[in-house]
Amino acid sequence: METFGVALIILLLVILSATIAALLKDGRGHTPPERSEKDWSALDLPSVNYTLRNY
Repeated sequence: METFGVALIILLLVILSATIAALLKDGRGHTPPERSEKDWSALDLPSVNYTLRNY
């Protein structure tokens, strides 16, 4: 009986520590990596389509 009680306490401690670890780690590791190059841009190209600029 005492062995069962000790095993139950150890199991509860393992479950509690796993829950706390999961809560602390939640959301980390899912962020996008930091990019070292600049995002693409059109620089000095016009933002309006060429056919629309004719009118």
